Amino acid sequence: MGGLTCALALAQEGFKNIDVYESASDLGFVGAGIQLAPNMARVLDRLGVWKGIEAEAVNIEETSVRVGATDSELAHVPLQYIKDTYGYPHMVGHRSSLSNGLYQGCLRYPNIKFHFSTSAADVDSFGPRPSFTATPRDSSQAPYRVEADVLLGADGIKSNTRVAMMEKLGIQTGVKDTNQAAYRIMIHKDQIKDDPELLALINGTKVTRWIGEKRHIIAYPVSNNTIYNLSTVQPDTNFAAATNATYTTRGSKKTMLEVFGDFCPMVQRMLSYVPEGEVCEWKLRVHEPLETWTHESTALVGDACHPTLPHLAQGAAQAIEDGAVIAIALSLLPDTTPASIAKALKVYEKVRKERAYALVELAAASGRALHLGDGAAKEERDKQFAALKKGNGPVPDKWADADVQKIIYGFDCQLETREKFNEYFA
Repeated sequence: MGGLTCALALAQEGFKNIDVYESASDLGFVGAGIQLAPNMARVLDRLGVWKGIEAEAVNIEETSVRVGATDSELAHVPLQYIKDTYGYPHMVGHRSSLSNGLYQGCLRYPNIKFHFSTSAADVDSFGPRPSFTATPRDSSQAPYRVEADVLLGADGIKSNTRVAMMEKLGIQTGVKDTNQAAYRIMIHKDQIKDDPELLALINGTKVTRWIGEKRHIIAYPVSNNTIYNLSTVQPDTNFAAATNATYTTRGSKKTMLEVFGDFCPMVQRMLSYVPEGEVCEWKLRVHEPLETWTHESTALVGDACHPTLPHLAQGAAQAIEDGAVIAIALSLLPDTTPASIAKALKVYEKVRKERAYALVELAAASGRALHLGDGAAKEERDKQFAALKKGNGPVPDKWADADVQKIIYGFDCQLETREKFNEYFA
C-alpha cells in the first residue's frame, strides 16, 4: 500500500516520471480483510480514491470483546461517534479493494508507469542518483540497471532496500521473531446460508474479538457484508520450519481446530467452514527500530522500516501515511539538488518515525494484554474490562480505546508535514 500511495501522491503533487516496480504479475484479488481507519480514509479521500473503496466497505458501529472459551462479553464499545469526531467512520473492507482503489487512482496519471513481474534488488547507490537492478520474471528478458532522482523502498519486511542501506551505513539490524503466527480466513455468505447465528454476524456492523491465553480471533464482515473475515493470532509452534525467506506455510485444518479447541462452539463452527486445503498460516515478524529510514536520496516506506503486529490494525494505514508525507515533503523542496532531496526525506522521517514506532510498541503491548493467562495481570485486565462496562476507565484492547483512537485518528500527517516543513528542513 505504501508504494501505491507514494506513486499516487507524488503524481497528485505534479511529479512527472514515476516508475513502480512490482514483483507480482498483477494486483489481483489477494489478501484478506483490512481495517480502514479514519486516519487512512482522510489521506485516501484527499487522493481522490476513498469513495470507491468506501462503497465496497462496511461501516463498523460497535465492537465486542469476548472470552474465547465461553463467548461471554468482557466489553462492548459503541463506535458511531468516530465519524462525528474524526470526519470519517471506522470501516472495514477487503485488502484487494484498497489496493485496487489506489491502483485505479494511479491509472488516472499517465506519468505513473508500472513494471509488473519485475523485482528490484541490488541497490548499488543511494544518491545523488540512486540505482538498483530490475530483474524481469521472464527469463528471456535481461536484468537492467535503473537510475532515479529519488528511490523509495516500499518492499516490505523482507526489504532488499533496507538490508542494502543498513549495510552501507554499518548498522546491524535483522528481522525479529515474535513467536506468533496468524491464520487469515474468509467465509463466504453462501457457505453459512443455513446458519442463522453466523448470518447475523456477517450481516451486522460489528467487530468481534474472542480472546484467550496467547491467542485471539478478530472477525468482521467485509465486501458489502458478503464475506466474514477472521484473523487469528496464536503461538507459532505449528508453523513449518521456515527460513527468513519463508513467512507463510500451508496449514492443517485439523491443527487449526486444535489450536482453538477450547474456544466456544460458535468459534469452532466458524473455523469448520474453512475448506480443507485452504488453511494458510503467516509467521508474524517485526524488526528492531531502525536508527534511520533514509540515506542520501533514498528512503524506506511501510513495513520496510516499521513492520508491526496487527493488534492496532494500523499496518497499512501507517504505510499510507508514509506515502502521503513523502509526496508533500518533496513537493515543498526549494530546489531539486541532491542535498535538498536528502533533507526533504529527513523531514519525512521526522514527521513519521517517532509516531510509527510508538504505534508499533502500542500494538505489541495491546497483544500482550489480550493474551494473558491466569494470574494477577489477567485479573487486573479483567477488572478494567468490568469497569468499562460501568462506563469507567480505559479499554485493555487498545484498538477500541478512545484515548488511543485520538492519538491515531486525530493526527493529520499531511497537515503536520506542511506546517512543520520549514522547521524540519532548516
